[in-house]
Amino acid sequence: MGPWRCLLLLPLLAVALRAQQQQFMEYVERRLTLLEERISQWYEQSSRYSSELRDFKNQVLGMLETAEKEREAMRSEAESAAVRVERLEREVDYLETQNPAPPCVEVDETLMEKQVASAKQRKNEKYTKLTDCSDTIGSVRAMKILKRFGSSSGLWTKDAAGTVEKIYVFDGTANDTVYVFPRMREFTLFSATRKAARIKLPYPWVGTGHLVYDGHLYYIRQQGSFQVIKFNLANKTVVDSSVFPAEEQIPVFGLSPFTYIEVAADEEGLWAIYATKEDEKNICLAKLDPTSLDIEQMWDTPCPRENAEGAFVVCGALHVVYNTRLPSRSRVQCVFDVSGTLSPEDASLVYFPKRYGSHSSMKYSPRERQIYAWDDGYQIIYRMEMKKKLQV
Repeated sequence: MGPWRCLLLLPLLAVALRAQQQQFMEYVERRLTLLEERISQWYEQSSRYSSELRDFKNQVLGMLETAEKEREAMRSEAESAAVRVERLEREVDYLETQNPAPPCVEVDETLMEKQVASAKQRKNEKYTKLTDCSDTIGSVRAMKILKRFGSSSGLWTKDAAGTVEKIYVFDGTANDTVYVFPRMREFTLFSATRKAARIKLPYPWVGTGHLVYDGHLYYIRQQGSFQVIKFNLANKTVVDSSVFPAEEQIPVFGLSPFTYIEVAADEEGLWAIYATKEDEKNICLAKLDPTSLDIEQMWDTPCPRENAEGAFVVCGALHVVYNTRLPSRSRVQCVFDVSGTLSPEDASLVYFPKRYGSHSSMKYSPRERQIYAWDDGYQIIYRMEMKKKLQV
């Protein structure tokens, strides 16, 4: 190849070389742009991950702080509970040292025989009154229906001797729990028992013949024979018990077959109303010593059991309330005065307003001169109009 041909090729080679250089630079620029985009994406992702990690860290720290506070609170509550348990254990130990042990309620046959013999010696004798009470019931002055609570049969009452306003409720005819309402208002306003305290008795009660008297509950327990249990309401212990000295007891009221002994209170003290097979037709009455539960005196009354639904004592006179098998209007149709100052012929025939059925319990309050009655699940108060016995 000659020199002049080489000179002709040089421009062509220069053009080709510049074209290759241009392509190479464009390729390098594309690669650098792609690399920059990837770096930018990585930076954004790294920033987002760092932010999420920082938020997660703050969240974990907050949770750890909350957990630490809750742990501290639980530790404080556990220490407080331990202190309360320790104090409660000390109080229980103290109460066990202060409260007397429940007496034995087994039947002492020798003591019972002596009690029966002593009572029978004074049976049907004229009673020497302890007070100057000479009133008797003239009529029902007013009636107030409080509410309907519990079963169709039951008992509700106040303390017949004290000034405490508590209401004691025996729902049904057999159980071991007594409901206690602090006042009449709570008993009247609330239909449920959530406002009531509960006293679980050591032995179950039967019937509706129980009584609250001077801070003690006198209730009937059935275990073969019938027992009167004296229960201290303050320290929740059995103070005394007595097997009722009557063989082959039968329901005292013909219309209330679940009640075998009716413990009653009046101005003279404590009484027991009962019936036995020996005198099956009529109701019997006994005067009780509220301290020892001894029977001081006994009477056979002329008041029949048939169609009787309840009874109470006022100023030493037994008042028996009668009805019919198909419930009608309740009435006091038999009065027996143990002191002999009021003859049955001179007693007023007292009628109770007709309401729902027949009374399963009627508790006379000598302090208030009114009767707390349970009529087919309704709790009723009868306010009595009193008269002097000699004016009847």
